[in-house]
Amino acid sequence: MNTEARPRSLLWGLYEHLAMVVGLSALAVVCLSWLPLALVLYRVLPGPLGRWLGRQAIMRGFRLYVGVLRTLCTCRFDLGALDTLRDQGPMVIAANHPSLLDAVLITSRLPNAFCLMKSSLMDNPLFGAGARMARYVRNDNLLSAVLSCRRELQQGAQLVIFPEGTRTLGYPTNPLNPLSRSTALIATRAGVPVQTVIIEFSSPYVGKGWPLWRKPSLPLTCRVRLGRRFDAPHDARAFTTELEAYFRAELASPPAP
Repeated sequence: MNTEARPRSLLWGLYEHLAMVVGLSALAVVCLSWLPLALVLYRVLPGPLGRWLGRQAIMRGFRLYVGVLRTLCTCRFDLGALDTLRDQGPMVIAANHPSLLDAVLITSRLPNAFCLMKSSLMDNPLFGAGARMARYVRNDNLLSAVLSCRRELQQGAQLVIFPEGTRTLGYPTNPLNPLSRSTALIATRAGVPVQTVIIEFSSPYVGKGWPLWRKPSLPLTCRVRLGRRFDAPHDARAFTTELEAYFRAELASPPAP
């Protein structure tokens, strides 16, 4: 390495560390800013108004956060395809799950979306109050979760779900974990279509096994594109097999530059 390149490389490494701190801090600030209001409003607002306000707050707050990542952290997000789903009625939006940012990116574009969330996240002081106000659904009891999701879908909402159940282990070398049947069960019970969403990252940053304190390799790029839309399934087991095969085929090629 020549003498000019070495200081430039050191400075860029320092910037990547700084961008990591800024990015994580910005997410905490966005969530904590909404936390006290969400705690109060969840208890006093009527259900429909609280649900609408909660989902609007999440969309706008996460959109602000994505803007911070774009402006200060050299992140490039191609999310425009999601905007076409906004007015297309109730559906299950099923996406692969390479990163902690996936739900943030998708819900930042959809005004009437809710998520099926791990109980640990619903109980997390940073995310729980806002998620409860937006009527996100806990996944600790499958039957209860299916019925709750069906109720929200029947009221016109769009469910964002990650059929793998957790972040992909080993992305991008391993593009997909085995799928659970929860997506198929919900879509079958609710009688709604399943819209697939393909998320492609340039790096496994904050993927499964990536420590939060490990700096990213910038610039970080992410493309979110729409995949196939499946009609409401009738056989949950068969549909899960078909959905997994579809995702594996779509993710077999390397991410677009």
